[in-house]
Amino acid sequence: MGNRILILGGSGFLGNALYKELLSYFDVHCTYCRQQGSFSENQVFHNFCMEEDSIFLMLNRIKPTIIISSLNGENKSQFKVHKEIVNYALLNAGRSVLYISSAEVFNGKSAHPSYENDITISQTEAGRLKISIEKMLLETIPSQTTILRLPMVLGINSPEVLHLRQCIRHQASFDVYPNMVITATTVNKVCQQVHYIINQSLRGIFHLASNDMVHHEDLFKEITLKMGNKTPIFKSVFSSNEDQYNALLPKYNKLPKTHQVTISQVIEECSLNEEIISIK
Repeated sequence: MGNRILILGGSGFLGNALYKELLSYFDVHCTYCRQQGSFSENQVFHNFCMEEDSIFLMLNRIKPTIIISSLNGENKSQFKVHKEIVNYALLNAGRSVLYISSAEVFNGKSAHPSYENDITISQTEAGRLKISIEKMLLETIPSQTTILRLPMVLGINSPEVLHLRQCIRHQASFDVYPNMVITATTVNKVCQQVHYIINQSLRGIFHLASNDMVHHEDLFKEITLKMGNKTPIFKSVFSSNEDQYNALLPKYNKLPKTHQVTISQVIEECSLNEEIISIK
């Protein structure tokens, strides 16, 4: 029997890209929350509102072998959903969970970049929620868990790049952080990496980020420069006088060279021609 994958949050930017990437190779199912016409007619898209519905019932109905969690929403409900996922995994050996986390789990420290085995510490509620879900998965079902921590995820259709284009078009202001050192990636690269991780049944913690770092301001100025000769009004936001790191770096769990990414590749992909946006 081939793998049956359930993507939680399949109507979101990343979840939907993963759905399109994996669709030809696996039996893929997705959840969406708000009633969206195109999804309701699609047999593999299941309506699921985590504030009201039980994911456990859906898991028992769909019987996925791999659960990819790309959920957003209210904190208590998110935690409850992942608790039910853990119960499902405990009752069904051989099932695996890929949890999509982020650099937010390290936003309580900013003096250095963060590696896979660093102690997580967060100042925000969203970051603390991700830490608690990571911890629950790693402590209760370690051999069934893969944690995928993501930096800023860009691409021609990413919210940030679409926003940048709007700001360029309307000569509006676009916030940049001159003292913030980050890593980044593209949605296409993340999809390729997740596909590889599934094929190889990899477990543990992965930092799916570029191998190199860049200042937030430089990244968006470079992308703008490559897009053409117009610019938005760049508004510099300083959170401190010193450089601060909001950067994930892969160190212990590195993927093969072809599945790695650099900042220059990110810039290249984000500045592709505008026409491409219409190719959905």
